[in-house]
Amino acid sequence: MIADIEPVNRESTAAIIARRLREAIMAGTLAPGMQLGEAELASRFQVSRGPLREAMQRLVSEGLLRSERHRGLFVVDLGPGDIRDIYLARSAVERAAATLVVRAPDRDAIADTLDEAVAGMADADAQGDPTALSEADLRFHEALIDASGSPRLRRMARTLMIETRMCLTELQRTYPTDDYETDERIAEHHAIIAALRAGDETKLLRLLDEHMADAVVRLAPDDRSVETGRA
Repeated sequence: MIADIEPVNRESTAAIIARRLREAIMAGTLAPGMQLGEAELASRFQVSRGPLREAMQRLVSEGLLRSERHRGLFVVDLGPGDIRDIYLARSAVERAAATLVVRAPDRDAIADTLDEAVAGMADADAQGDPTALSEADLRFHEALIDASGSPRLRRMARTLMIETRMCLTELQRTYPTDDYETDERIAEHHAIIAALRAGDETKLLRLLDEHMADAVVRLAPDDRSVETGRA
């Protein structure tokens, strides 16, 4: 044991700033492509530039900010290639999580938790709130990963989910979801839950693969206009 190291009991200033910047990017308050000015942000956070720069470099390493030589830092723009890459990575993480979950002895309890997220999607749809609908959709996928019990899968998923929110936030402004698409979206999640309850690992993984592939087609079409966004 190293006796002269004191325990850290409080979140550092840089960590707090980084968390708030992530939340702002996720919510679309800091829009894709926006340049971040150090002086303005330091004034807004009422901090010196030291912890602010540390926080911003954390987000650069996470892929949420990009640095341009002689120009500064910008919120990343997610093009079609980025979206396909995000969903490729999400598919790998969620397949691994689903494999652990479907083999777990408490998979019925996990399915109940996922049912709550889908109920939230239906409630948001009934209220005509597409933002809440997408948030409930993402809670479903976050709950699936959390239920795996793997801290590394959770850690890998964290930035991916923020990037997914960025995609959906931008899309929601222009492409509302119609009733048919929403019903189909909710039905896909119910089918995933049913396969989990049945312990059908092969079907569960196939449904997840189809769900992710469909999302890529809708979010990053090659030669046709975007139809809608889903998680």
